[in-house]
Amino acid sequence: MTTAVYIYIAYTITSIGMTIWVARTLHKNGRIFLLDAFNGKDEMADSVNHLLVVGFYLINLGFILLFLRFGTPPETLVEGIEYIATKLGVVLLVLGGMHFFNMFNFNRMRKKGNHPERTPPNPTA
Repeated sequence: MTTAVYIYIAYTITSIGMTIWVARTLHKNGRIFLLDAFNGKDEMADSVNHLLVVGFYLINLGFILLFLRFGTPPETLVEGIEYIATKLGVVLLVLGGMHFFNMFNFNRMRKKGNHPERTPPNPTA
């Protein structure tokens, strides 16, 4: 096998490992946040948490595999290390971006749930 094949394998295994680690961390620690966002409704929070993890895996694994195709194949070990570092950096930025996007949206949901809209005063009362 050529050096490029080993580099591709290393990139794929490392990226998938990072995705699994991040997904488990978010699933475990996200439950508390989601319970607050859904006003203590356990089933709803757990269901959304699970669906978020499934979506997270699908998007990230798809991105990792599609992104494998881009870039000049490395020919030397130094190029391979740079290749992996660049690819993993982009994967980490995508993972972080997705995380902050989700946190932003759930924080908005949580605030809306904790501060229900005020009803206008009744003028006939």
